[in-house]
Amino acid sequence: MADRPTGPKEPHSTVLSVEEEAIIVALRKHTLPPLDDCLYALQPTIPHLARSSLHRCLRRHGIGRLAGVEGDRPAKRNFKSYPIGYFHIDIAEGRTEQGKLRMFVATDRTSKFAFAELHERATTAVSPPLSRGSSCCG
Repeated sequence: MADRPTGPKEPHSTVLSVEEEAIIVALRKHTLPPLDDCLYALQPTIPHLARSSLHRCLRRHGIGRLAGVEGDRPAKRNFKSYPIGYFHIDIAEGRTEQGKLRMFVATDRTSKFAFAELHERATTAVSPPLSRGSSCCG
């Protein structure tokens, strides 16, 4: 023997119309924004939308958590295993009040040691010594 489930047989919102729910579901499935971003994007269209009613709507349609939504994201992969002393070099550009700066970052993926320097230009003359070779110990 088991008790019958309580509540409505077909759950529906008392606050949102069917059309508003369809708009919410379409936005979430096609653009995959987090809950708060979804709320801010939809409030101009649905002014009475509250965060709690949005969350209940997304849960009702099975898309309350982004991890369960099918998207165009590639599968996560682990980094290749490297010997200690092998540095991966990245260059990033940032803007400050003085202008553009380039940041050279060298990371040893095994020991998690990182080294960073800021420079005005990204040339081989100013790049860290490690960027001229793939290993500090080889």
